[in-house]
Amino acid sequence: MTATDTVTDQEARADMTDTTPRPQALTIGEPRASDRVASLLAEMTLDEKLAQLVGWWVDQGAENVAPMQGEMATSGDYVDATRHGLGHLTRVYGTRPVDPVERASWLWREQRRLRSETRLGIPALVHEECLTGLAAWQAATFPTPLAWGASFDPELVERMARLIGGSMRDLGVHQGLAPVLDVIRDPRWGRVDECIAEDPYVVGTIGTAYVKGLQAAGVHATLKHFVGYSTSAAGRNHAPAQVGPRFVEDVLLPPFEMAVLDGGVRSVMNSYAEIDGVPVAGTPSYLTEVLRRRWGFDGVVVSDYFSVAFLQVMHAVAADRGEAAALALEAGIDVELPTGDAYLEPLAERVRSGQVDEALVDRAVLRVLAEKEELGLLDETFETPPPASIELDSAEHRAVARQLADESVVVLTNDGVLPLVRGAAGALGAGPDSIAVVGPNGDSAEALMGCYSFVNHVLAHHPGVPLGLELPTVADGLRAELPAAEVVVEAGCDVEGDDRSRLAAAVAAVRGAEVAVVVVGDRAGLFGRGTVGEGNDVESLELPGVQRELVEAVVATGTPTVMVVLSGRPYAIGWAVSGAGAPAAVVQAFFPGEEGGSAVAGVLTGSVEPSGHLPVSLPRSAGAQPFSYLHPVLGGPSEVTSADSTPVLPFGHGLSYTSWRRSDLVVDAGEVPAGGSFVASVTVANTGDRPGTDLVQLYAHDVVGSVTRPVAQLLGYARVALEPGQEARVVFRVPTTRLALTDRHHRRVVEPGDVELWVGGSCAEREAEAAVRITGEAYPVTIADERLVGVEIEMPVLESRAGG
Repeated sequence: MTATDTVTDQEARADMTDTTPRPQALTIGEPRASDRVASLLAEMTLDEKLAQLVGWWVDQGAENVAPMQGEMATSGDYVDATRHGLGHLTRVYGTRPVDPVERASWLWREQRRLRSETRLGIPALVHEECLTGLAAWQAATFPTPLAWGASFDPELVERMARLIGGSMRDLGVHQGLAPVLDVIRDPRWGRVDECIAEDPYVVGTIGTAYVKGLQAAGVHATLKHFVGYSTSAAGRNHAPAQVGPRFVEDVLLPPFEMAVLDGGVRSVMNSYAEIDGVPVAGTPSYLTEVLRRRWGFDGVVVSDYFSVAFLQVMHAVAADRGEAAALALEAGIDVELPTGDAYLEPLAERVRSGQVDEALVDRAVLRVLAEKEELGLLDETFETPPPASIELDSAEHRAVARQLADESVVVLTNDGVLPLVRGAAGALGAGPDSIAVVGPNGDSAEALMGCYSFVNHVLAHHPGVPLGLELPTVADGLRAELPAAEVVVEAGCDVEGDDRSRLAAAVAAVRGAEVAVVVVGDRAGLFGRGTVGEGNDVESLELPGVQRELVEAVVATGTPTVMVVLSGRPYAIGWAVSGAGAPAAVVQAFFPGEEGGSAVAGVLTGSVEPSGHLPVSLPRSAGAQPFSYLHPVLGGPSEVTSADSTPVLPFGHGLSYTSWRRSDLVVDAGEVPAGGSFVASVTVANTGDRPGTDLVQLYAHDVVGSVTRPVAQLLGYARVALEPGQEARVVFRVPTTRLALTDRHHRRVVEPGDVELWVGGSCAEREAEAAVRITGEAYPVTIADERLVGVEIEMPVLESRAGG
């Protein structure tokens, strides 16, 4: 689409490159405080104010679970440190294995002490990690966010988050540090398993669902990491993000905008990133200008752990902690986590010397007190002790964990070997008499969970402590699915390292089996412990260690082989997807959680119909990164380069055990005014002999724009369950704002012009096509405009979960 207005190249360059932070008046983002909160602030000394702006990590010396924790940890006496009160208690459950009931009792007593022994009697807000479930010993562990993306099921993610929030409230936790809304750009980055997808709309719809679920349970969600963190150079953690303002606006900001405006999120965490040389934690451009002034966010901004001090020790834009505190406070960071490295004495000295206006401190304190008031903390008397028994992994938790795991497993290839049981889904059929389960992840519980699961995040440091919950492996799941079959297990190798001494034993086991299931992939960890997770970035996207050699040796036996990848990132496995020596089937499961072993086994046998789809492109190679399906023409293969970035399998790909037909894509009108909406409907039919769930994906391509446009863009999606022979009409109500772009004036607009539409099994498949023309003048987009695509399923009435 081409806008009717024009701009000179000189004007465009000036507009797009002028990112200098502007001084902000204190009225920007001024908190809306109640009379009670304002009165409380008026009573406070400077020390009492600053105490509300920091956390305290009671178990901070226990384990290394944050970047540079050993170097940054604050020492001192806890009781003395809280004499003026306290803003946050940091990770009282998630730093070391503690009995949840005993720790809840300790926390209750500690809140009573803060009530009775500090002058103002303000309780602390307690925060915890909760990305894959509450990060606490014995708490349920759900699939990792990349698996949420593979499910394309916002409603189920919302149910999961509500359960997580309920567990947190039972333990006295008020704020959860999730979800992660970073848009995936480079699978070499170790934190990919914490992210949802490479598409901003999928990230936004699913992330917003998580926010709604957690907050419906009375726990404040925290968006991470605002903004630019996932675009670090070469996928290296904390590396500079060299991205332009248009990319930030069109790709990185939309998920956060959705969670703020449609999800009503109450907290946001800054990114560690520097964007074009300016650390996000040290500029008001994003945390104040965008978040508060443009979007109207009135909650609390918390720092990512140690990121205020990092302005001095990592970014070197501050000479000392006091200057770092001044920069962060003016930028819009209200609370320094996990401890008060900069916001206590260093900031106090600057305020008392007149270098920092105390009004900035007051602004942050008002926001913190307002949040505590909203959570009921200012009225809480803590008269009633916590219950003597708390269930953190109930049957309901496990049922939702299982359903989400079921929906997230992606069948990448299948020559007919799957399902292993030939009967219709749920019916008895002929299965194999013997199965060899080989590979380092075949009988590993840890392989089912991501970096921020308690098992891999904390228990890895405590090898003598039991896991605290049931974690059936893939081998366990196959034994349960096929009780009459002989299941033989041989690891063959480790996830990492070059030890080949056990390869022969694995090959021998396979030769004696009817079917081989080789389970490979990752082991999640942090900062060099493991193959994926925070700080575990890679230069190669080949499977770690000698796992590829194991797969090739198993396939070479001639035994029908299914390769299952349990991982936190997509790997370059083109060799396994096609060509000579490829396994008979390849299945991808992104850390599917506590019920993941059973879910994978269910998909393999056919008791579960596969319905997962790739939320990320399956990469060709590390050298082809960064890559996204949302690329313009020259971002893909072309005649002007000998390098091919085409992924092995495209975004949205996922096979089923039945067959589908998508046809008769119709738009209600050939033309629609910019800023208006149109209706696109398509028929989907189950043409196979098994029930299944199709992911109906509506894509668009803006044919001509004032700036380059992606060759494909997902507009909306819907999961539709159909019996054999059934069909349904899927109706998408699409606001043209889904096609908004940042023009040469750096304005978010919908431009007039022609748009191609299609529906298919992935972004690369045009099975049913249509077109629409957007007319009129370029339409300036505001926060009042609709962002979501409505989805309806017309006759027959079927279960559907839609993205929007």
